[in-house]
This record gives sequence, C-alpha cells and structure tokens, in this order.
Amino acid sequence: MPTERLTFPGHDGQSLAARLDLPDGPHLATALFAHCFTCSKDIPAARRISARLAAMGIAVLRFDFTGLGHSDGEFENTNFSSNVADLAAAAAHLSARNMSPSLLIGHSLGGAAVLRAANDIASVKAVATIGAPFDPEHVTHNFGAQLDQIKQDGSAEVSLGGRPFLIRQSFVDDVSASKLGPAIGKLKRALLVMHAPKDDVVGIENAAEIFAAAKHPKSFVTLDNADHLITRAEDAEYAADVITTWAARYLTLCHPAPPPGAPEGVVRVSEADAEGFLQDVNAGPKHHTLADEPLAYGGTNRGMTPYGFLAAGLGACTSMTVRMYARRRNWPLEHIWVDVSHDKVHARDAETGSQSKIDTFKRVLHLCGPLDQDQRAKLLEIADKCPVHRTLEQSSHVVTELAPAS
Repeated sequence: MPTERLTFPGHDGQSLAARLDLPDGPHLATALFAHCFTCSKDIPAARRISARLAAMGIAVLRFDFTGLGHSDGEFENTNFSSNVADLAAAAAHLSARNMSPSLLIGHSLGGAAVLRAANDIASVKAVATIGAPFDPEHVTHNFGAQLDQIKQDGSAEVSLGGRPFLIRQSFVDDVSASKLGPAIGKLKRALLVMHAPKDDVVGIENAAEIFAAAKHPKSFVTLDNADHLITRAEDAEYAADVITTWAARYLTLCHPAPPPGAPEGVVRVSEADAEGFLQDVNAGPKHHTLADEPLAYGGTNRGMTPYGFLAAGLGACTSMTVRMYARRRNWPLEHIWVDVSHDKVHARDAETGSQSKIDTFKRVLHLCGPLDQDQRAKLLEIADKCPVHRTLEQSSHVVTELAPAS
C-alpha cells in the first residue's frame, strides 16, 4: 500500500500533517478519517482501517488535527468547532486533487466531528463512527477535578493518556454548546455506528442516542470486548472488515474493465501485515477475503492458507460442474458437498515411479437425493472433468514479471 506524506492548510492556515494511503491498483473512491481526542493519525486502528480500505481501492486521508501529532498550531487554541473546520479543510484539499471524499470515518470525538461536518461536504455518501459520543461535551469527563480550575483560572493542565494538555475555558464552552442531535437528524447519508458495550471512556448509551437520532439507512454493529482505542489487532481487523463491507453498499465503486487475456479480471493480493503473513485478497468489485498461515508457521490464522485456496477452488469447481450436469439431465440431485484435503506424498505412492514428492488433493463427493447407482457413478465421472481438476493435473504455465519500481 503506497502512502503519500503531505500537508495542507487547516482552518486557521496552520499546516496540518497527513498521510494519504493509496490503493495498489485502481483508485475507486476516497475516505477521510478523523482520529480520537488528543490522538493522532497514526494510531493502530486508523492504520489498519486505512490499509483495508486501500486494499479495496478506496484511498484514505488521515491527518493530525491542529496542534496534535505532526501538525502545526497550538492545541490549547483549538476546540470542537475548529476540528470540524479542519475536516472541511481536509475535504477541500482532497477535492482540489479530484479526490472528493465519499466516506467519512470518525473515532471517538473524531466521530462526533464527522457527524457535524458531513452535511457541509456535498460529496459524502456515507459516515461511519467508532466509539463516538452523542454529546461532544462528554469529553470534559476526562478533565476530572481540573474542570473547576479551568473555570476559575480560564485554563488548566490536564493529563490525558499520560500526556499533559493545556485546556482552556473556551474549549469547554465550545463543546458544551455543540449539540449533535439536529445534525444527525438531517444527515441524509448512510450511517454506520460502531461501539463496544464495555467502552469505559464513551459509554454504549451514546451509540444508542446517535442511532435513535438518525434516519435510515443506518446500521449498528457492536465491537464486543474492544477497548475505546481499539488497541487489539483483532478488534481493529474486525472494525476494518465491517466498515469496508458496509461502505461498498453505499459508495459507487466503478471498477475498470478486466485487461485483455484475463476475462475474470485480476485477483489482487496485498500484504496486510509486514510482520506476519496476513494478505488482503480482492477479486473483482465485491469479493474480499484474507489469506494467512497457521500460528505454528508464524502466521495469525485469520484466513485460509494458499493451499487452502487451491483446495477451495477444486471443491467449488467440482460442485458446480456436477450440479450443471445433473441440472441439464433433470436428475434428482438435491444437495452436494465436497470435502477436499491436501498433502504431499511420495510420487511412488501415486504410482508414477518417481522418488520425488507430489501434491495430492483428495476429494470426497457427497451426493444427496434419490439418485440410482448409474447416476451416482456418472456424476463421479463428471467430477473428474471439472476445469480446475484438469488444470491441476496438467502442467500449468506461470509467468512472473517485475513491476516498475514505485
């Protein structure tokens, strides 16, 4: 996944630092990601969700709000309204590059910001929130005893996530005056609300209020035992899977025509985890899955192995071929399933006379229905004629080329 580092002017002209995660293949749509309160664009959840969207052909711009991360400006001079204005500036920057965002994703207070900003960004078709508060004032719960000091002195230093931040009374006043209900009611965009029931930073009741205030189409998905920051890899993976699958229903993803000589299109496999073996596998406009290796081989076991995909292809082709033959003859075949296993055996065991090892795929064909013995025997014979079976039994020609350096 290529990533472009860039800057653009924020709401007050300060330079905001951003990453634009780009697809390995065709660019089909663009998303804009807003991070959580006092976080940055580089938190693990943002990186993983961006990577998954990019694997689907959706570019993602994630940036640091004014005064945070690598962006210029002073955090103490910002507030919720300035965050919303930074989002508008980010959308304008993308539009200037002919990459107007059609999807907004917001985490925590960033989720509240995208809900407020969406109505003012004409290109947006869908909005997804993760652990977002219904009332931006909720964030002041993090200030604890310092709230009185802020009111008395006009500002106070507050420790958030182990880091000190200067919070001014103007920030408290701004979030107190910001009400999301009317904006959510007028959203007129597809909405996905994601929240963890055990979120101890922003309670699950916030998700219920956001969902109730929104009109359809709207969806709610629980993040189960995830924490507020979605720090566990498996929780970030799940959130990424849900967002990408949901977004494809509402975004116009115009995939290019398949190249000459590849009528089924190109299957793109993109590395999802450089430290393990997890791969994003995309085939055509709507088909995504994961490939991986078992834990014992250094993988994370989140997807089928490469040989598992080979076995799946053989089993699927076998079932389809048998069904097509039985359908043409109007035979009473009610259901099929195919069990496929793979192993490497000595060639002498396969009666080839060689001492080397070869791959052996064993199929067990299950045929249900009142078929007579002749019909069952014929369907077994037909199973050996499936195209994938023939491909595996014959010598295939694999051509590998090196793409130009990027």
